[in-house]
Amino acid sequence: MFSKARDHFLADAVPKPGMEAPDELTGKVNDVLGIVAWVGTAAGVAGVLITGAMMAISMRRGEGSEHMGRLGMVLGGCVLVATAGPLVTFVFA
Repeated sequence: MFSKARDHFLADAVPKPGMEAPDELTGKVNDVLGIVAWVGTAAGVAGVLITGAMMAISMRRGEGSEHMGRLGMVLGGCVLVATAGPLVTFVFA
């Protein structure tokens, strides 16, 4: 039926690439992540400042403190941005 050579047809050894990314790519990714982290921090600071200003204006007008929920969301976002790197390192390391 089949010859002996055809019965055992297997692919050659599967290559195993290294787990390290190339240095050129690592540098570029670190630059992009640094910029994104900086923008996230700046957005968090701006969010806290804007929410604080809105709370001050609302208190002067005599309105309630409905901005506390917004402040909680902004602070939650700040915590998420600040802990993103350590969380990913903890999960994947």
